[in-house]
Amino acid sequence: MKIAHEDVPGRLRSLPTRLINQTALLADRATEQALADTGSRRHHYAVLTTLREAGAASQAELGRRTKIDRSDMVAVLNDLVARGLADRSADPDDRRRNIVTLTEAGGAHLDELDRRLDRAQDELLTALSAPERRTLVALLTRILDAHTAAADTRSS
Repeated sequence: MKIAHEDVPGRLRSLPTRLINQTALLADRATEQALADTGSRRHHYAVLTTLREAGAASQAELGRRTKIDRSDMVAVLNDLVARGLADRSADPDDRRRNIVTLTEAGGAHLDELDRRLDRAQDELLTALSAPERRTLVALLTRILDAHTAAADTRSS
């Protein structure tokens, strides 16, 4: 039985934390559905996108940039390399470190993932105009950046 939004108590409808959480559940579902038959998941997408935008990187750097745990990063990279979407080789300057690069096949796969995720964004945000979407992204980015800065200050 579905409960209409207007049937939810007003206090719950006014809590940003609850609204963000409920929207995040919808966003997760949309992302999973968009990637469902590609063999890729959100961590794969994060790594491939990072490689495209920032270029070759060490496994550790990819973990820092994507916020993917080190053990999860190994599994993601093993999968991407096995599928020919990324290449991992020893760093010539430091043999203890691996450098990961995006392959041509990885770039083509990323293009397909981008198309699918763009459609998922459109479906999720269908109620918002283009300017409202840009505002939403800006506001969410401000929230995340403020919390990241605060966490960085605490850990220093």
